[in-house]
Amino acid sequence: MLRKVGYVILLTLSFALVLLEAQVAPPLPSGDSKNGKNVKLPPCKSCRVLVESFEAGVRKTERNKHDGGDAAWEEERLGSYKTSELRLVEIQESLCNDVTRGASQCHNLAEDSEQILENWWFKHQNEEPDLFKFLCIGELKVCCPDHHFGPNCDPCSDCHGNGQCKGNGTRKGNGKCLCDPGYAGDGCTECALQYYEAFRDETKILCSPCHAACANSTGCRGPGPRSCNACAKGYAAVSGGEGGGCLDINECLEMRNACQRNQFCVNNEGSFTCLECDRSCNGCSGDGPDLCDSCADGYELRDGLCTDTSGEKREQYVTMTRYLTYLGLCIATCVIFQSSTWIASLVGLAVALYISVSEYWLAGSSSKDQSPTIPDHLINELRGK
Repeated sequence: MLRKVGYVILLTLSFALVLLEAQVAPPLPSGDSKNGKNVKLPPCKSCRVLVESFEAGVRKTERNKHDGGDAAWEEERLGSYKTSELRLVEIQESLCNDVTRGASQCHNLAEDSEQILENWWFKHQNEEPDLFKFLCIGELKVCCPDHHFGPNCDPCSDCHGNGQCKGNGTRKGNGKCLCDPGYAGDGCTECALQYYEAFRDETKILCSPCHAACANSTGCRGPGPRSCNACAKGYAAVSGGEGGGCLDINECLEMRNACQRNQFCVNNEGSFTCLECDRSCNGCSGDGPDLCDSCADGYELRDGLCTDTSGEKREQYVTMTRYLTYLGLCIATCVIFQSSTWIASLVGLAVALYISVSEYWLAGSSSKDQSPTIPDHLINELRGK
C-alpha cells in the first residue's frame, strides 16, 4: 500500500515540474521567424508584396459569384460580383496569407492601407487598373516607375545595358550607374582595368577579361598572354617578336625542393601543385610505383616496380602455420593409436579428410584470385602479327 502511495506522489511531483518548466521556460523561436515571415523588407518591396498578394486574391475569386447564381435580376438587385463588396471582403480575408517573406509587414501595411484599397476597388479600378501604380507610386509614394529614382522619381542615368541604376524604381538611391563586372565609367561605356575592349559600335561595347598571365594592377591591350602590360606572379616577361608577352614559369624546374619529402611537383598555369607519392615509394619523381626514388619499407623493386612483399611474407607464415597444424593432428592420432586402434582409425580418417578438403578449398581460392591471362597467339592476332 505504501509503495502505491509513493508512486502516486512521485507521478504528481513529476507532472508539477513539467507544468512549472512550461511556464518558466522562455518561448522558443516561432517557425515564422525561421522561414522569413518576420523579415523587414524595404518600403517599396513591401508594397509590391502586398499588391502581388491582392492580385492573387483577385485571380482566385474570378470564378466566384453571388449565392444562387449571377443572373440578370441578381445583377440588378445585388450588383455585379466582379466589383462587389463581398468579393473585396473575400480577397481581404486571405490577404498576405500566401506571403512567405515579410508576411507580418504585409499584414500591417494592408491594415494601414485598407481605406485606400477600398477607394481604389469601388472608384478607381476601371480608370486605374494598375494597383501597383495607384497604391505604391501614387498614394503611398514608396516606389517610382522603372528607370526613375529618389523622392521626386527623377530619371535614372543611362547605363547602356551594362549596369543598373542605383535606386531604380524606389524613392531612394542617387540614380548613378552601378556597372556590371568588367565595365566602368559614369554610363558604363568603358572597360574596367582587368578587361579589354573586344567590340564597340555606336550603341554597344563588349569588354572581355584579360589573360590570367596579366598582372591585376596593369591590365592588358588585348586577348592572350602576349597583350599583357605586365606579368602576374608565376609568369615571366618575354621580349621581342611574336613570342613577346608573358610565359608561364615551370616552378618544378626553377625551384629547388619545391615540394616536401615524399611529394612530387606538378606544374600548373601560373603556379604549381605538390602531390603525395605512391605509398610504395620512399621519395619519387612522379605518380605511381614505377617512379620511386627508392622503395618504402615492406616493398621491393621487381621489374622496375616497387612491389608489396608483406603479403608474401604473410602467406608464407600462414602456410607454415597450416602445416604445423596438420603435423599436430597426426601426432595426436598416433598418441590415440596406442590406447585404442579403432578410435585412432576413425580420428585418422577424419584428419585425412580435413586435410584433403582444406587443401582443395585453398587451391580453388588461389586459382580464383589469379588474374586471367590471354594466350600469346591471341595477343599476336590482336596486334596484327
